[in-house]
Amino acid sequence: MRAPSVFARAIGRGQAGLAGARAARVLPATRLGGPMPWVIAIMAALTVLAAGGALALANFAERTRAGLEGGLTVQIVEADPAARDGQAARAAQALARQPGVASVRPVPRDELARLVEPWLGEAAQSDAVALPALIDVALAGPADEARLSRLRSELARVAPAARLDPQADWLGPVFETIRALRWLALTLIAMLTAASAAAVWLAARNAFDANRETIEIVHHLGGNDTQIAGIFQRSVLIDSALGAVLGAVLGAAVLVLLGERFGALQSGVVESGSLSTLDWLGVALVPVVMVGVALLTARRTVMVRLGRML
Repeated sequence: MRAPSVFARAIGRGQAGLAGARAARVLPATRLGGPMPWVIAIMAALTVLAAGGALALANFAERTRAGLEGGLTVQIVEADPAARDGQAARAAQALARQPGVASVRPVPRDELARLVEPWLGEAAQSDAVALPALIDVALAGPADEARLSRLRSELARVAPAARLDPQADWLGPVFETIRALRWLALTLIAMLTAASAAAVWLAARNAFDANRETIEIVHHLGGNDTQIAGIFQRSVLIDSALGAVLGAVLGAAVLVLLGERFGALQSGVVESGSLSTLDWLGVALVPVVMVGVALLTARRTVMVRLGRML
């Protein structure tokens, strides 16, 4: 069988034809004409989105937990308004005297009524609904069990109807959901990386089989396994780099667009999930990792095929 002209030139030059830029011409230069770069671009874009989402969720959980770490809420649940107000005043005074308490703020009734008005309607502004008295407490340090036990004992002495709750406990189910979503994002990243490696494996295997006879001739002329694998790696490097960079740029653009949309809400909760400079550097590593995976996969695929052929 007559070898293609590109392989005839490589065979005529012997090993010299397998080095440098000439080696890339031994394989057909598909670049963006083949499916592999586009598959890698799609995988890179989805991976960037998953990584950005995981980092945003981690930031939200960390910053929210830090903001609520020393926060406590005291509720005085008492139907009698006079008894409720008296217990609330004594509780605020007792808490202010406790060591480690940074601030104590009784929540005005009007503010509390506005908070519950979306659920209770106009009844929240009337005396028909007995709203509890609320006291916001900020600790100088974390709300550990020993400190909470001491504060509860003091409240039980001066305000029997008082109930003390760490603010972080209210968002416990939210934090659990965020943790599950982060694991889901990491699982998705692993699956996308495996899918990219599978695409490279399939492309390298098909290219090897398509040029099997020529590779045998080049090998008999003195080309070793490392040189032949290098030819495939050079082609995969260009294709995977083009696809990974294109996909990463598209994914990063979507993250920026989503960040602007959420930022327009002007919500402190949303802003706590924004990406930092370090997070963006981590996202920028996605195309680098994908190119590395592609190169290792291509090399491993070719070396295995060469071992079976020779």
